[in-house]
Amino acid sequence: MKLIFKQSIDMETIKIKSIRTKLYQWTGPVITADTIFATPVSLLPFQVDSQAAYRFFSWLVVEVETENGYTGIGNAGLCPDITKAIIDTKLQSLLIGENPLNTEYLYEKMYRSTVAYGRKGAVLAAISAIDIALWDIKGKVMQQPVFVLLGGRTKESIPTYYSRLYTRDLDKLQQEAEHYKSLGFKGMKLRCGYPLTDGIAGMQKNIEMVDVVRRTVGDDVEIMLEAYMGFNFSYARQLLKKLEPYNLRWVEELLLPDEIHLFKKLKQNTDIPLSGGEHEFTRFGFYDLIKANALDIFQFDTNRVGGFTEAQKICTLAYNEGIEIIPHGGQMHNLHVVMSSFASPMAEYFPQTGIEVGNELFWYIFDGEVIAENGNLQLDDNKPGMGLTLKTENLENFKITQ
Repeated sequence: MKLIFKQSIDMETIKIKSIRTKLYQWTGPVITADTIFATPVSLLPFQVDSQAAYRFFSWLVVEVETENGYTGIGNAGLCPDITKAIIDTKLQSLLIGENPLNTEYLYEKMYRSTVAYGRKGAVLAAISAIDIALWDIKGKVMQQPVFVLLGGRTKESIPTYYSRLYTRDLDKLQQEAEHYKSLGFKGMKLRCGYPLTDGIAGMQKNIEMVDVVRRTVGDDVEIMLEAYMGFNFSYARQLLKKLEPYNLRWVEELLLPDEIHLFKKLKQNTDIPLSGGEHEFTRFGFYDLIKANALDIFQFDTNRVGGFTEAQKICTLAYNEGIEIIPHGGQMHNLHVVMSSFASPMAEYFPQTGIEVGNELFWYIFDGEVIAENGNLQLDDNKPGMGLTLKTENLENFKITQ
């Protein structure tokens, strides 16, 4: 791979001119009838719809423009309306006039300026979105893909696992698993369709779902199970025991992310790998998980954890401890991390479908997202930056607020 600069650029004179935010709110059809799984709310009494808080039908796009015409694109899927307000009222003024290539400095400036009310959650999503856009600019200026700037190619292509299998209908579950195995996927993840409040009978139904998928795909396809923070320690311990015969690749987010001490206890008493970190933030949060020896696999999302600037630090920390990095979501901001790190063996893949829980929205907003072929993804060595552009057509199902 050659570094070729097609034009002479004075790196020191590049300055940020503007930061624009666009909130995309989906107003089109939504499929919900067959999309049921455990959530943190589902273990509480008096719930009519325990998934309501975890369906998100909006997405935030951030465009950072320089005085000499470069535009970087970032994004946030976590509470996009609040994230937009944070960027517009708190972060934007910190960055105007700064050199966008100074990503390390600008991350620290944003993080330290907001630490009194930030550190995690929506503030980190806002910082992440801007950081992704800054790296997109850096790639465009240097005319290289972001993954090259992060460390280069560590694999010929990116193996993926199919992530959906939302249905509780066992016949539909079998058909879906069969179909995606036929497309070449060597791994697939299903959800726990029955919450803690369904008791031991619900636990057995969750086991039956795993059993159907395992019998359908055989032993040469890896299976992952998502609990989405929906259980407590007692339930999780029993569930792991019952899952032992199924040779799962991992069980994901069994507990709330702050219950690190309980993850540690679970890990000490099971041979099934435990994963999490989708709802953890910054190198500090993951360092705490490492110190506790709480998880086998980290699943941060680059557009939450602190952008590329923090993601590469966490990859280094994890690699040194033998912890795998398999990011949440298969969007390009995560794929550049996977391609550039030996800590990351594979990527998650959400196929383009109708809108169900919101993970599908990025397919309708961006051009340039890569499509899996025979269960693998390939990044283009000749596309600078992130390799994404914003769609300009077929946006009639969005309300876009700037």
